[in-house]
Amino acid sequence: MLPLATAYFCTFAHFSYSILMDLLQSIDRGKLPKHIAIIMDGNGRWAKERGQDRVYGHHEGVISVREIVNASAEIGIQYLTLYAFSAENWNRPKAEVDALMELLVNTIRKEVEELKKNNVRMHVIGDFESLPAICRRELNEAIDMTAANTGLNLILALSYSSRNEIVNAAKKIAEKVQRGELKAENVNCEVFEANLYTSKFPDPELMIRTSGEYRISNFLLYQLAYAELYFAPVHWPDFRKQNLYEALLNYQQRERRFGKTSEQIQTNTPEHV
Repeated sequence: MLPLATAYFCTFAHFSYSILMDLLQSIDRGKLPKHIAIIMDGNGRWAKERGQDRVYGHHEGVISVREIVNASAEIGIQYLTLYAFSAENWNRPKAEVDALMELLVNTIRKEVEELKKNNVRMHVIGDFESLPAICRRELNEAIDMTAANTGLNLILALSYSSRNEIVNAAKKIAEKVQRGELKAENVNCEVFEANLYTSKFPDPELMIRTSGEYRISNFLLYQLAYAELYFAPVHWPDFRKQNLYEALLNYQQRERRFGKTSEQIQTNTPEHV
């Protein structure tokens, strides 16, 4: 006979697995967003609530990254962008920044073989040159090692600022006009998008932010124009498959109109819905 505590744990685990499977089966695989973007917020607060330093929370957040990357690949998401480190994060205490850079290097070293095995391709957007040399080296190696993969595209936003991205795109276009390579009257959305960090990727249809904060925080400001926004109350280290499935189900319950009426959508559904 099982001890009471063991029996309780087994029952709880079975109940949790049952809920997870029910959520998964409720998701319409034909209506998945191609691209999910996530602001992974709350690592520091999660750690402080447990009497630990902020760095402990960042370490625990890696577990969530691993689970959500795997879950996204399994369910058929094509692009997943994770806001890993903002340009503004350089203003945090030096000890925390140094620890984050060390964690980034160690995580890439440990996970790159798993990404390769799971057919995940890695990309990086942001001010790449501002990262420490060792980070750039590890990232470049991971990008090269996964370049032939054809499954999930994992996009890490590092030293990323959407405002800087937009300004840089405007500068590139202005320089092309100045050199006579482009006429000002020919500048349009397609030209502008081609000069963004994300030129190779479709815009996100779903943006998730954890930790109960209701801000976009300088993240993909141009690209999120028509994204559905979902705010999860849990801190990032507690965000798991179940939370991702709940976000996907919420997304699938929404009507994406792109400025049209419900009647127009029902009779003429846009290709990118």
